[in-house]
Amino acid sequence: MVTAYNIAFDIDGVFANTMALFLEIARKGYGIHHVRYEDITEYFLERCLDIDPEIIRTIINQILEGDFEPDLKPIDGAVEVLSEIAEAHPLLFVTARPELSTIKEWVNRMLPLRPSQIEVIATGSFEAKAEVLNARSVQYFVEDRLETCYMLKEHEITPILFSQPWNRSSHHPFKVVSSWEEIRALVSPLLS
Repeated sequence: MVTAYNIAFDIDGVFANTMALFLEIARKGYGIHHVRYEDITEYFLERCLDIDPEIIRTIINQILEGDFEPDLKPIDGAVEVLSEIAEAHPLLFVTARPELSTIKEWVNRMLPLRPSQIEVIATGSFEAKAEVLNARSVQYFVEDRLETCYMLKEHEITPILFSQPWNRSSHHPFKVVSSWEEIRALVSPLLS
C-alpha cells in the first residue's frame, strides 16, 4: 500500500552525520588529522580531500557496510524534530545507498518510534529517488546533494537543501535550511 507523504528526507548528510563519522574513522584508523569538516567542499571526496582515493573508498565502504567502531551519530536536533513530525504522519527516508538493512537498522535505533511510523527506501542511485518520491506523492524532499536537488526539481518535487560545506559552492534556486530547528519551522504548515 502506498502512503501519501508531504515531505521525505535523505539520510546521509541530513539525518546522519556521515561526514563527521568519515573524518573520525580517518583520524582513528588511518592517522589522518589534517582534514576538517569544512574541507569537504564537494560531494565526491576524491575531488576535494588530500587523502589517498583508496583510503577514501575503504572508509566509505566501511560506513556503507556498518563496519566501523565509532558510532554514526544523528545531526543535532534531527531525532527530536523527526519524532515530532512522526506524530503527524509516518516518516519516509529515501537514500541512494545500495543496501537497505544497515541504514534501516540505524534509523530505527535512532528514532524512538514504532517501525510502522518509519519507511526507509534504498534506491541504489541518486537518479532513482525521484521515481520513489513521485510514486508516494511526495511534494518536498530534504536533501544535501545539490545535483540531486536539480534532478528532483525536474520531476516536480520541491527540494529543500540542507546546508553542508559540499553544497555551498554555487548559486541555486532552492530553499536552504541550516539546522533541524529551521526544518521544524518549515514543515509545520506542510503537515496540516
